[in-house]
Amino acid sequence: MAVPITLNGSDDLKDELQHLKFTARPEVVAAISEARAHGDLKENAEYHAAKEQQSFIEGRIQELEGVLSNAQIIDPTALPQDGRVVFGVTVDLLNIDNDDEVTYQLVGDYESDIKKNRIAISSPIARALIGKEVDDIATVKAPSGAIEYEIVAIRYEG
Repeated sequence: MAVPITLNGSDDLKDELQHLKFTARPEVVAAISEARAHGDLKENAEYHAAKEQQSFIEGRIQELEGVLSNAQIIDPTALPQDGRVVFGVTVDLLNIDNDDEVTYQLVGDYESDIKKNRIAISSPIARALIGKEVDDIATVKAPSGAIEYEIVAIRYEG
């Protein structure tokens, strides 16, 4: 099944994969070798920590390779700019209740990062926004109740 991902998100995942394969993996192999040199492995905390880190790194490498091999890369700048909210766009929103403004980019699940204002296309906010246009009201069902956002701007940028 194809996994939607933005062009920038794909680049970020490729960078992480490169780092894991060519920096983190060799570092942890070296740490395991050093810990082995200290002798008894049963009570060697450094060895066990390094083996656990190696397991995490290998699992993440497999996950990233799987995502990237199934990725359907979407470049928001190449989308038809028909004024509707679709995957990959950046949306400026105004919370109608408190006048707070927020900006989100709608991205794939594997590249979402709330600290960078990237929200997953599967999130409640993104689902409420899909298909809407500037000046439309999107109602998001949140645990604290419904939140209404007015769409202020839609940008098709990378």
